[in-house]
Amino acid sequence: MALRVPKAELPTELSESMIKQLGAVPEPVEVVWHSPEVATSNLEFSAKLIEWDAADASLKSFAHMAVAAQVGCGWCLDVGYFQAQNAHLDLAKASQVPRWRESEVFTPLERDTLEYAEAMTNTPPTVTDELYASLLGRLGPAAMVELTAYIAFVNMATRNNSANGVTSQGFSEACEIPLAARPETSRGVSAA
Repeated sequence: MALRVPKAELPTELSESMIKQLGAVPEPVEVVWHSPEVATSNLEFSAKLIEWDAADASLKSFAHMAVAAQVGCGWCLDVGYFQAQNAHLDLAKASQVPRWRESEVFTPLERDTLEYAEAMTNTPPTVTDELYASLLGRLGPAAMVELTAYIAFVNMATRNNSANGVTSQGFSEACEIPLAARPETSRGVSAA
C-alpha cells in the first residue's frame, strides 16, 4: 500500500528531534502534518500517554500491539515492538502478541488484557461485563480506566494510519527477536 496523501515537510527542529529519538521521522507525523493542529494535538496526547503510570507498561504495550495486529496497522505493530525493546520489556512475549492465542508465553492477566484490547477494537465493541470485571478486580479502577483510555487512543492511531496508507518503516528490524506473524485464520475476523 502506498501513502494516500504525500508527506508534508516538518519544521527542521521537529524532524531533528524525531530522528534523534527514533532514528527516523515517523511517516504518520509527516502525513498528518498537512494539518499541524491535528499533528500537534496527536503528538501532545501521545506524550501524555507515556506519563501515565497506573497500568503496567507491559500490559499497555501488549494491548497496543494487539490492536495494531487486529486493525492491520503494520506501522503501529512495527513501532510498538521497537518501543517495547527500548523500554526493556519482555521481547519474547512482545514478539508473540500477533499470535497470542496460540502462544504459551502469556500469563492469565496478559491474556485477558489482549482479549480486552481486541474486544474494544471489534466493531461494534464486544467487551463483556465478565471480562471487564475480571480485569478491574485485578488491576483496580485507576489502572483499568488508564488501560481503557490507552486502548481507545491506540484504536484512533491505528485506524488513522491504516486509512492514510501508512505501513511499516522497519523499526522492528532493530529488535533481536523476530516479530511473529498473525495467523491467517484470525486476520480481519470480528467477534461480532
